[in-house]
Amino acid sequence: MPKIAIIDDDPDILDASELVLTSKGYEVIKATNPDDGYKIVKDQSPDLIILDVMMNEPDDGFFLAQKFRREKITIPIIMYTSVSKTLGLEFSAGEMIPVDDFVEKPISPETLIDKVEKLLQLNVKE
Repeated sequence: MPKIAIIDDDPDILDASELVLTSKGYEVIKATNPDDGYKIVKDQSPDLIILDVMMNEPDDGFFLAQKFRREKITIPIIMYTSVSKTLGLEFSAGEMIPVDDFVEKPISPETLIDKVEKLLQLNVKE
């Protein structure tokens, strides 16, 4: 089964996401900050990354996603955010924010699995 890296400083989000994903047979690796997240992605080459926008700094997730892409790491990224609801902003994937999808927190288990499966299928086809 595919390996998914979750990088988020909220232990409740990490645990809930891991529970949902492992119940569907996915292997999950976790990190609670950008530095450790970068290391697990480099060391363990997951099939998908779930990355929070806000960790130690409000834009850690954006910078980490950009770092992955600068280093030619093309693993699909789903970005967790609660920023857009809070600030009334809308984000979209693209060059400035090099992720494949955005998900508003809190996320339902069904939505999470749906988005994970879609990105993993796209990645296999390419």
